[in-house]
Amino acid sequence: MSTQKPQASNILTSILDHNRLTGPNLSDWLRNLKLVLNLEHMGYVLNSKIPGPLPLGTTPEELETLEKWKEHDMRARCYMLASMTNELQKQHENMQNANEILLHLQELYGEHSRNARYEISRQLFRMRISEVLNVGDHVHKMIQLIE
Repeated sequence: MSTQKPQASNILTSILDHNRLTGPNLSDWLRNLKLVLNLEHMGYVLNSKIPGPLPLGTTPEELETLEKWKEHDMRARCYMLASMTNELQKQHENMQNANEILLHLQELYGEHSRNARYEISRQLFRMRISEVLNVGDHVHKMIQLIE
């Protein structure tokens, strides 16, 4: 029974190998990453920030929980970085934790930014340059539509 988990893990991690994050494929990559991390029981680190310093009088159980979180976060970061293009790895290798990497990726490539780019492109393509407007006036008109 103990051999089933490594086999399942290897199969899922091969999904990340074959579906590297390139940027625009963020949602597909993230779905696959979550499968791998959830199998390893550490998907929770994607949604949690670095725990603050523990106060004096911390119990051994609390210390153990913090150490477990740090280990899971480090492993999640490794999965994330290993399944990115080299360029994206360089951009994210110095980030503190998996959550920070994910937030930055979502800012760069997330649905909101994709929708915003689409909407801007759609508005720009729909606009027609009027013969009466000079280029500067046309640019000002486009900026007003975007805002």
